[in-house]
Amino acid sequence: MIALFTEAIHGCNGYVPGAWTDNQLDAHRVSFDDRLLGLVSRPRAVPEYATLARHLRNPFEQWFAFVFDPRIEPTNWQAEQAIRPAVVNRKVWGGNRTAAGLRAQGVLMSVFETCHRQAHSVVDHVGQTLRWFGSRLLPRPLLFGG
Repeated sequence: MIALFTEAIHGCNGYVPGAWTDNQLDAHRVSFDDRLLGLVSRPRAVPEYATLARHLRNPFEQWFAFVFDPRIEPTNWQAEQAIRPAVVNRKVWGGNRTAAGLRAQGVLMSVFETCHRQAHSVVDHVGQTLRWFGSRLLPRPLLFGG
């Protein structure tokens, strides 16, 4: 199974836009889907392996979507990098030892990352939000558009 996913990811990493037709990409993906179904359809003696096979089998058509659509990332590297500051903060500072601290840190890190991705000033957004709570007559600050 590891070899199958590795092969798919390496194929995706070496993909040159326009080198394959949509039909060729689709056939390539169907090949990976068929091979995955062959691997996960076998009976398993170990319950944990059966659970993993069931997990992979149920949405099997989604596992290799990145083979057909090169815009889809084959790994979660970008997501891991996005949460890295929160993880480092948690490990170094330890500011979420309580449920309230955990919630507060989660909200703050989400606001920080969203502001960063949308090129908004965190200080300006937090200031607008605090002013809005003080006077509901002001326009509500939004990070995700109207």
